[in-house]
Amino acid sequence: MTPSLSRRFGRSVVTLTLFATVAFLIAPIVLTVVASFATSWTGVLPSGFVTFENWRAVLGLADTIGSQRSMGWSPLFSLPLGGETLSVLVPAELAFSIGLALGGVLINLVVGVPIAYAVSRYEFPGKEWVNAVSVLPLVPGVILGVAFLRAYPDLSATSFGLIVGYSLLKAPFMVMAVQSEFESMPLRQLEESARSLGASWPRAFLTVIVPNARSGIVSGAIICWALAAAEFNFSYIVWAKGTQPLALFLQRHISNSSFTKAAAAVSMFFFIIVAVTLLLQRVGRRGFDTRGS
Repeated sequence: MTPSLSRRFGRSVVTLTLFATVAFLIAPIVLTVVASFATSWTGVLPSGFVTFENWRAVLGLADTIGSQRSMGWSPLFSLPLGGETLSVLVPAELAFSIGLALGGVLINLVVGVPIAYAVSRYEFPGKEWVNAVSVLPLVPGVILGVAFLRAYPDLSATSFGLIVGYSLLKAPFMVMAVQSEFESMPLRQLEESARSLGASWPRAFLTVIVPNARSGIVSGAIICWALAAAEFNFSYIVWAKGTQPLALFLQRHISNSSFTKAAAAVSMFFFIIVAVTLLLQRVGRRGFDTRGS
């Protein structure tokens, strides 16, 4: 192909390929969301629009029994209103899973960011080993779940145990995302400049290094949260009683409910992922500045 033909058709081919790829990836999501408002889905396309019964069943606003039981509702907080108390209710599994995943992300931030900085900034004996150990939990959730269950049997049955497990499973994604950002920065020059102006090392790290690595930290937090919220294998092995993690709730609906109810459950999870992703991005743009006002 001549250069002129390459310039003429090359951009069009790339654009069409991009749009075809995006459409191929988005089509199942759109079809699932549409099916959540249908009464049946027996063929290629759902039929019987428009109904909200699937969403009412999933959110616990309709009577359900057995393996198809929906979310329970629990009070998030209470407000005094006159002589009465107004309680704000939220779906229990939803609030529980969001809290678990965010707890895991918090641990990943506190532990993963300093590890990524140390590996990127300093040369020290055993650096390769530290780098390898930091990505060691990058194993299937079943393997880590069994190991975690045997090593910490008392901790495993608690909510905190799930948080720690999620953080162990997803820590490599935080370390790799932040390490990649750090490696693109002149860390030595930034740190030495801040120290020459009288800043202590903790202050230089928190007010100069961390804000400049904001995009990598936010990206790592989004990845860790999304993967932790959808973690099924580890949750299935470790969870024993109480409120179910959202991944187990989705599995129950997918396995035992109709296609349309399963579509509503999956669509709900997708909207949660989008909402929390936008929230974390907003926090990263506006509230993730450790320098203060």
